Amino acid sequence: MNQRLLKDTLYEQVARIGKAVSSPKRLELLELLAQGEKTVEALACELSADIKLTSAHLRVLKEARLVTSRRDGKYIIYQLAGNDIAGLWVNLREVAEEHLLELKMALRQMMADPAKLSAVGREALLDQARRGEVVVIDVRPLAEYATAHLPFARSMPLAEIEQRLAELPSDTEIVAYCRGPFCLLSDEAVALLAAKGYRVRKIFDGVIEWQAAGLAVVHPEP
Repeated sequence: MNQRLLKDTLYEQVARIGKAVSSPKRLELLELLAQGEKTVEALACELSADIKLTSAHLRVLKEARLVTSRRDGKYIIYQLAGNDIAGLWVNLREVAEEHLLELKMALRQMMADPAKLSAVGREALLDQARRGEVVVIDVRPLAEYATAHLPFARSMPLAEIEQRLAELPSDTEIVAYCRGPFCLLSDEAVALLAAKGYRVRKIFDGVIEWQAAGLAVVHPEP
């Protein structure tokens, strides 16, 4: 193989990844699977898409070796092919945030009320949680929390918060997080708790952002 053909082959193989992540829905699938393995049915529900379309997107990701699958009875369960895939999503998103004005404007809309966004850095938040100065709640589904979560975080899925208010101290600030900057579960949690009189803020970080920053997360024992 001459050098030109060799170079074309090399770039073509890398371009397979670019093609696989060129769909908004496939990017969302990577973010969802970064939280833990999920069935096709669960992914379709999260995407607000039908199972056939979701399966088609998953096939593209699988052909690019970004995800793998296994069968469990009648269900097909997907997972990321490696932790580096979650890092790929974080890096791609951060580059987009840095260079795309439209994305910056959309994110500013999510920060329309800065009082609801915690300005505390990651290490400082960890220290505050360790000392009990804040209560960190993970508002993702329990299965995602069980896969990995931030240190000192309590599992309190959004759907359960209103029934579990007695578990939250009224005299300590609550800090909520979910799947990352594009996730709105924490916004809903903040609105609900603020309406109940709690001091509450959110952070944009999720587990994969924490890991991308080189910080440890908790992986519960199986």
